[in-house]
Amino acid sequence: MNDDPESDRRADGDDPSDDPTPDVDGFDRAPEVAGRTVLITGGAGFVGSHLAEALVGDNEVRVLDDLSGGAREHVPEGAELVEGDVCDGETVAEAMAGADLVFHEAALVSVEESVADPPRSNRINAAATVNLLERAREEDARVVLASSAAVYGHPESVPVAEGDAKEPTSPYGIDKLTLDHYARRYRDLYGLETVPLRYFNVYGPRQNPEYSAVVNVFFRQAADGGPLTVEGDGEQTRDFVHVSDVVQANLLAATTDRVGEPFNVGTGRSVTVNELAETVVEVTGSDAEITHVDPRAGDIRHSEADVSKAREELGYEPTVSLREGLRGLAEAKGLR
Repeated sequence: MNDDPESDRRADGDDPSDDPTPDVDGFDRAPEVAGRTVLITGGAGFVGSHLAEALVGDNEVRVLDDLSGGAREHVPEGAELVEGDVCDGETVAEAMAGADLVFHEAALVSVEESVADPPRSNRINAAATVNLLERAREEDARVVLASSAAVYGHPESVPVAEGDAKEPTSPYGIDKLTLDHYARRYRDLYGLETVPLRYFNVYGPRQNPEYSAVVNVFFRQAADGGPLTVEGDGEQTRDFVHVSDVVQANLLAATTDRVGEPFNVGTGRSVTVNELAETVVEVTGSDAEITHVDPRAGDIRHSEADVSKAREELGYEPTVSLREGLRGLAEAKGLR
């Protein structure tokens, strides 16, 4: 699991019968991005494919993906798929030719895999990003980059703001912090327009089922009849942000004047893992029990995004409550 919470630790206090299923394709607060040549690395994956859907109607969209974690069928009609490795310089140069806007979503997202193989994590998450920024310099293309709340490590207090201490506890977190530094320096040294976005716990349709995010795990366990296994006492807190709000933040970053600076992308509120499990049981109509297992070594106790900077400087406003998002995900998985 990744990140965050706030003093209000409810899944959402509203009556669930009043919560409409979120319109994942609406992105009502997202600005119009049109007439661009857009490259999305990792665009057949989770966040990338939702970005491609939001952009393909009004832009020339290319997707660069090796399909190791994404799926060909997630690339929307009208987008060009360049099948290849983001670590390959020639492939990146080919995919970026003529682009004026790049969304860099390709990454090795598993903390566990980064611990098992730090050189591979560095190659995919850090070195490939430097190469991509070099190609973007040649094209004079703005780059919006997927960073992570993993850069903060164990925060001293929550909510955590962009200027707070950064003590990443894994090679993945170190790589993402490296990405942030390169984004700023490419802006300062070369005038390249870059915007790194620090994602908190993103969830929603199309998330790779092999990625052991807690929402994925709980839905799989509910579908199997349970039990839902909560690590430790379940009072650790996280800030879960729906993928449609992450797309909103990316589109805002594509049009902002505030370049070179990182922005947190979460909801600004958190829930306990116990509350998450209870809500998954509720929205799926499952009879599954909730049980507790040994805590995960090194697990972050509390995580929650301070999104005030994104609100004030980007115009970002999260719109999907956790219960809304989980209900929509249950429907997408055929569990309602």
